[in-house]
Amino acid sequence: MEKVIKASPQQVFDVLADGWTYSDWVVGTAHVRDVDDAWPRVGSQLHHRTGPWPFSLQDASTVLLCEAPQRLVLRAGLWPAGEAIVTFTLEPVGDGVTRVRIGEEFAAGPLRWVRNKLNDLVLHMRNRETLARLSDIATRQKG
Repeated sequence: MEKVIKASPQQVFDVLADGWTYSDWVVGTAHVRDVDDAWPRVGSQLHHRTGPWPFSLQDASTVLLCEAPQRLVLRAGLWPAGEAIVTFTLEPVGDGVTRVRIGEEFAAGPLRWVRNKLNDLVLHMRNRETLARLSDIATRQKG
């Protein structure tokens, strides 16, 4: 899934680097409970709650790779449902314009084994909305 955003890679990455904003743009993240001071350095964590209350789950996402402002790779915890590896890739495509790609693969737990067309469609729609929200924040911070 990808989206072209009218903001520089650094402006987009600045949003990724602010862990406290994740509940504003990551669809499904209901609340950010804490963010390590070192975020987004490798090994740092963002502690979140996912899903609607009262069924929300508390877990954390861990930075696996950070190459600012081009790439951020996270292990997103969704236990007991599992965990996913989420990759954000930022590529300049013009003056102040960035192509942002998001890739998400279930890496562990039941979600890894329950892959079907319906799940893929829901994930596609979720990531499209996530990128739209990321775009709104990055372009709002631009000016």
